[in-house]
Amino acid sequence: MPEQITELLRKSQLSVTDSRKKILELFLQSDSALAHHDIEVRTKEKFDRVTVYRTLQTFMDKGIIHTIPTTDNSIKYALCKDSCEQGHHHDDHVHFICSLCGTTTCLEEIHIPEIKLPRGYKTTQTEVIVSGICKLCS
Repeated sequence: MPEQITELLRKSQLSVTDSRKKILELFLQSDSALAHHDIEVRTKEKFDRVTVYRTLQTFMDKGIIHTIPTTDNSIKYALCKDSCEQGHHHDDHVHFICSLCGTTTCLEEIHIPEIKLPRGYKTTQTEVIVSGICKLCS
């Protein structure tokens, strides 16, 4: 996994720093989306809030992660697919939020259908959030 992390950072034209490597490792090891707080708690090396925030923002800008809105207006982050790139995300899939455990999962196998908007409207992003009970809580 260390080679995969280094390669992804270099492909995105980012310096390979300890904070970036550790935070990216958390995303690669996680089966669900992570909140800013999750990252602060789960990293063995304690990075300050600003470092975590800047790293997340950089990863979003470079197309490494995408945001997922939640029902409580907080933000979670998940890894992008390979087709995302700097300034242009292609994560048109459903996000599932478990109402029991609070886990947010990308359901990449369920794609959002193209939405035909009236003339003069242009889609920049479509988000679909499904709430319910996840397979672990069922």
